[in-house]
Amino acid sequence: MTQAKTLLLTGASRGIGHATVRKFSAEGWRVITCSRHPFPQECPWGGGAENHVQVDLSDPHDTIEKVGQLRDRLGGRLDALVNNAGVSPKGPDGARLNTIDTDLRTWGHVFHVNFFASVVLARSLKDELAACGGAVVNVTSIAGSRVHPFAGAAYATSKAALKALTREMAHDFGPLGVRVNAIAPGEIETEILSPGTEAMVGDIPLRRLGRTEEVADTIYFLCSDGSRYISGTEIEINGGQHV
Repeated sequence: MTQAKTLLLTGASRGIGHATVRKFSAEGWRVITCSRHPFPQECPWGGGAENHVQVDLSDPHDTIEKVGQLRDRLGGRLDALVNNAGVSPKGPDGARLNTIDTDLRTWGHVFHVNFFASVVLARSLKDELAACGGAVVNVTSIAGSRVHPFAGAAYATSKAALKALTREMAHDFGPLGVRVNAIAPGEIETEILSPGTEAMVGDIPLRRLGRTEEVADTIYFLCSDGSRYISGTEIEINGGQHV
């Protein structure tokens, strides 16, 4: 009997992460989730609490400490790691936080979740990834390459750093047989859209917002055999908005 493949996913509770869990579960994968919250009992997919590890990715000590728990759940093999967790703090009334207004502690919080956690998890689990020629997918953003009307400066620069990290990891993990890629979503329709996002549709060549399942499909492709010679790239998922 063929052993089910395993995905480790951060930021699974909503939006793109939620859609990714549904996609991989439908394809027969075992999905292990990481979140600072306990396992939600209303969670609509299978697996249960035994496939969930509560970890605060903004705390480097807690992240490093929980690696042992993750290893215990994995049993020596990890087919895919998707670093999807991200935070994008706002100012009063949802205002964009720029380089002048953003408190240093906010910068640190954003970078720990959006950037450093990806480094810690990938290098801590490199042996498990190498054991089955696994894949890493880092979720960046269109905000990583341009000033965005809603995404703040700390968020945008953390995503730009994550794109650069993807390149460096592809170089370093390649000899282990591990592929590392990134996806850069644009305006994706979720329950927590920033006010004014709908008005941006006119600037998108496809004239619509993206759907979370479309992002999840691309993540799945980058973790599947269909992309087995793709590494070190970032795929734009924005309906042509980047052009």
